Amino acid sequence: MSEWKFQRDGVAAFRFVRCGFDAQTGVASLAYAFDDGPEMIETVTISGAPFVLEGERAHAVEQALRLLHLIAGVSYYKAAVPPEIRIESYAIDADAAALLTLIYENGLGEFAYRNGLNLHGRISFPTAVGVGADAPPTSDAPALGLRHHALVAIGGGKDSLVSIEALRSAGVDQTVTWIGNSQLIAACAARTELPTLNLGRALAPELFELNRQGAYNGHIPVTAVNSAILVLAALLQGVDQVVFSNERSASYGSIIPGTGEVNHQWSKGWQFEQAFGEYVQKRVAAELHYYSLLRPLSELAVARQFAKSDRYDAHFSSCNRNFHILGERPVNRWCGVCPKCHFVFLALAPFMPKPRLVRIFGRNLLDDASQAGGFDALLEFQDHKPFECVGEGQESRAAMAALASRPEWKEDALVSRFIREIQPQLAASELEIAPLLHMGGEHRVPPALWERLRANFAA
Repeated sequence: MSEWKFQRDGVAAFRFVRCGFDAQTGVASLAYAFDDGPEMIETVTISGAPFVLEGERAHAVEQALRLLHLIAGVSYYKAAVPPEIRIESYAIDADAAALLTLIYENGLGEFAYRNGLNLHGRISFPTAVGVGADAPPTSDAPALGLRHHALVAIGGGKDSLVSIEALRSAGVDQTVTWIGNSQLIAACAARTELPTLNLGRALAPELFELNRQGAYNGHIPVTAVNSAILVLAALLQGVDQVVFSNERSASYGSIIPGTGEVNHQWSKGWQFEQAFGEYVQKRVAAELHYYSLLRPLSELAVARQFAKSDRYDAHFSSCNRNFHILGERPVNRWCGVCPKCHFVFLALAPFMPKPRLVRIFGRNLLDDASQAGGFDALLEFQDHKPFECVGEGQESRAAMAALASRPEWKEDALVSRFIREIQPQLAASELEIAPLLHMGGEHRVPPALWERLRANFAA
C-alpha cells in the first residue's frame, strides 16, 4: 500500500470505506480511499457529548451518519472522479442512490464546467439488498419524540440573521449553529444573545496532498455537507428542526453561452432542499423538518427585512474573501471588490439610508467607476452572473433602477452610468422592484409557522 501513487486519470474506483460515531466524544469519523491507496479520514465533532443512544434514536443516528458519510465524500471523489464508486461497510437502496446522484451531478456542476468535465451519466452509486445490520432500511423512519426546537445555521451574513429574528418574533425556541472556527460568525452568534452550538469539521489532510499532486479541484456543494452535519447534530440534540436561510434566488444559476445553466449555489436551491428534506423524513426521522425559512422570498425581500433593524450592522458580513482570503479579520469585514460585496451593497441600497450603508461598508461602492465590470456582471450586462451566492440579474437591475430615481444616488458614478448606458436598453418590466418583493413559490416551512411569519415579512 505504501507504494501506491496517486495518478488522477489512472484511478479506477472511489471507496466509501466506513463511518463511525463515538458517543462519548461526539466525534464522527468518515473514511474514504481511492483504489488501494491510503485512507482519508474526515472528522466531524458534535458538541454536547457524551450522548446516550438507544433503540430507534440510535438507529436514526446511524442513518444520519451514513448520509453524512455519503454526502461529505463529494470533497474527495472530485479529486479524480473515477468511473466506479464502492460502498464497503453498508448498503444503500435506490432512494439513497438517486439522492446522491442528484447531489453529485448538480452540486459539482460548476466544478465540472471549470475542469472541462461531463459528469452526467458518469456517477453511479451501487445499490444492494444487503443482510443483517448492513442492509438498507426497508421501512419508513419512525417518529422519535423530538422536542420542538430549531437548530438554525448561521453564516455571518444578512440572510441567517433575518431568519433568526423571524423565528424569535414567532416564538420558536432556537439554537444558533455554525461549523468551523470563524471569529466573525462567533461574534454574530453572540450578538443574537441566543443559545449557540459550534460544530467542528476537519478535512482529511491527505486531500491537500492530492491537490498538490494534480488532483481535480474546485467548488463543491458545501451546503449539502453542512445540511447533513446539522441533521446529525439535531438528532443528537433531540430537536425536530434544521433551518437554513436560502432564498428563492438561490435556485437560479448563471447562463453560460454554449453550456447552459450552471448554478454555483445549487445546494442552496429548492431542488436540493426538497429532495434532501423528503429523504430525511422518510429514511432518518419522520418528524425532523429540514427547511429554508426564506425560500418564498427574493434576495431583495430579504434585504428589505434586514434593513429594518441596525442590530447587526457592526457584526455581519457576506464577503467570502473575509473568510477565505483575508483570513479572520472581523474589523475589516468587507473587501469591497468581490461579487458578494457588490451585490449586498446594491441589494440593501434601496431599503437603507445612504449614510448607514456607506458606514457599514466603509465607502460608497457605487461611486467607484473602476468597479463597473463587477456590477455589470450582477446586471447580466455584457457578462454572465458571477459564480457566487448572489441574486438574479433581474433583482440587480431593479435595485439599480430604483436608485436611478433617487437624488441621493443618481449622481454616483455607476448609477449615472446605468442611467446613460444600460437603462435605455431595458424593458420597463425589468425596472420594477415591487413585483420582486412578493412572497411565493414552493417551500418546506411548516404551515403553521409560515402563517405566523407572513405578516412579519410582508410589512
